[in-house]
Amino acid sequence: MLELKDICYTLPDGKEILKHIDLTVRDNEFMVITGPNGGGKSTLAKLIAGIVTPTSGQILLDGQDITGLDITNRANIGISFAFQQPVRFKGITVRDLLSLASGKDLSVREACGYLTQVGLHGASYVEREVDATFSGGELKRIEIAIALARESRLSIFDEPEAGIDLWSFKNLIAVFEHLHEQNNGSIMIISHQERILNIADEIVIIADGRVANKGSRDEIYPLLLSEETAVPCGCCKGGNCR
Repeated sequence: MLELKDICYTLPDGKEILKHIDLTVRDNEFMVITGPNGGGKSTLAKLIAGIVTPTSGQILLDGQDITGLDITNRANIGISFAFQQPVRFKGITVRDLLSLASGKDLSVREACGYLTQVGLHGASYVEREVDATFSGGELKRIEIAIALARESRLSIFDEPEAGIDLWSFKNLIAVFEHLHEQNNGSIMIISHQERILNIADEIVIIADGRVANKGSRDEIYPLLLSEETAVPCGCCKGGNCR
């Protein structure tokens, strides 16, 4: 279980990005973070991943204080982070990345097994270099395969729908559902997309650097669909998080 206690983050110029965030991510939970653009969602994800350090507050994993750990140490204890734009690695194959994630030299068959789970034909990808020849959708699926190979305690995805076509996005939803079913770890996704919100266990709305609302999908999702109560964000249909 991951716990954020009174987390604040302030830029050097004094601008407050996150203000007294209290949040718990339970084991095996699928949580979606949504809310207005500029509200602090991506910063929150980066704080959990160890990319940035909070100005104050604590981050606990199973009761252990991990607030001061950087991204490498967070990865070593089972917290993985996928950027909006996946990194490309010229000269490194897909199997190399999967082997690094799993901590052992995977056979072609083992590597193909992870790729199959995310809807890719393993034999067509396993020995390819992770370079500019991959589409955004392919890279997103490979990132999820890496999360499977790592067996992360918590996998964080920052707007995974960014930069991919509608067909790839539809397939991506099925992959996330499969990941949630097969993986023993928790999933946190930063997203405005209705289809991702609709498969969450819990939805958290971050607005103006604070937790504006949180609860189960059945509690929060109807609020996001309401013209009167939805959080205006300017990025979705009708100007609301739909």
